Amino acid sequence: MTSTAFVLGGGGILGSAEVGMLRALLERGFTPDLVVGSSVGALNGLAIAARPDLDAVDRLTRTWTTLQSRDVFSSSVIGQLGNVLRHGTYLHDNWGLKHLISESAPGASIEDLQVRYQCVAACIEDASATWFDSGPVLDAVLASCAVPGLLPPVSIGAKHYVDGGLVASVPVGRAVELGATRVFVLHVGRIEKPLTLPSRPWEVALVAFEIARRHQFSADMQRVPAGVEVHVLPAGTAAETVSVRYRRTASVAERIDVAHRASSAFLDRLMA
Repeated sequence: MTSTAFVLGGGGILGSAEVGMLRALLERGFTPDLVVGSSVGALNGLAIAARPDLDAVDRLTRTWTTLQSRDVFSSSVIGQLGNVLRHGTYLHDNWGLKHLISESAPGASIEDLQVRYQCVAACIEDASATWFDSGPVLDAVLASCAVPGLLPPVSIGAKHYVDGGLVASVPVGRAVELGATRVFVLHVGRIEKPLTLPSRPWEVALVAFEIARRHQFSADMQRVPAGVEVHVLPAGTAAETVSVRYRRTASVAERIDVAHRASSAFLDRLMA
């Protein structure tokens, strides 16, 4: 019996591409038995795990296409400076992100979702990946999306958590571990574009992180056992490999549409 997993990777504002991919999958009758998400993929995946149908994709599309940078990164420049002075480690509070998560699954625990769901965050104290498969949705997804330096670490119990992309940016391996026999990989487009030598000081750390995340994805793909199908959906356009323009929302609708068209064509060929 085929067990289908949707694996949704990280990528910040570029995560809108995953919405187009979700639409292409559901339009063709592919529904998940398991959803695994990291960072922004945890947020997108939550919407589908809560309600795995096209109505959920419509809501997700409206959320993304009406998104303003202030909806997530709400602080003004003065507010950012205030956060740095008070806390020393991040620019923005996470109230806007809490609102987006609550819209996707208001008041839910992970156990209440319609589809089995897991998301990942990096535990600071243990320097390890922590997979959330039970408990409050809000805490788990907030932790998975907590980009270091931009958003505050999330405290759960006695430990603190930050962005899941640090430990499992595109968590194919986790889906396989959980028994998936058919995996659809939804990503933001970065893996479709070769890396280039950094030319500016701030690009050095970004390129280093990108090397680490791609190496892990490649290793996961090489370890996929025989008998497991893995289909990496195309984003349709290569995303910016590195960028500090994390608040730019202007191309969200276009990215959704391009990814939808590219993934639709890919799936039609697969089904044929």
